[in-house]
Amino acid sequence: MSHYPAEYYEFFISFNEGDYYTCHDLLEEMWMTDKGNYFLKGLLQMSVAIYHYEYGNVVGARSMMKVAYEYLDSYRPMHWGLDIEKLHAFIYQCITIIPQHIDRIPFEKVATLPSLPQYYLFLEEDN
Repeated sequence: MSHYPAEYYEFFISFNEGDYYTCHDLLEEMWMTDKGNYFLKGLLQMSVAIYHYEYGNVVGARSMMKVAYEYLDSYRPMHWGLDIEKLHAFIYQCITIIPQHIDRIPFEKVATLPSLPQYYLFLEEDN
């Protein structure tokens, strides 16, 4: 298996634990050294989208999830040990679940939003 930056491995752990704020920090640190890397930017946007959704910024979540979908599209089917086909399907599912008619709701009402599916990231062998 290829060796990736430590932050990339840490991103998997943080994402799978639901710590999307830390995901942002880890990915942003890597992306800042390679701003043309739309793979990292797509993962960053996806993580931030989930974070925003959990805090009631529905419009922000919706737009960032759509951008993540577009950024990651060119990395299909597999990139850096990540099955982009499965991830793409997850992101698309989130886009269909996130309400289109809501921009923001107070944090106290976040539980009234439809739940996004649980998704776990796994590193796989690159072929």
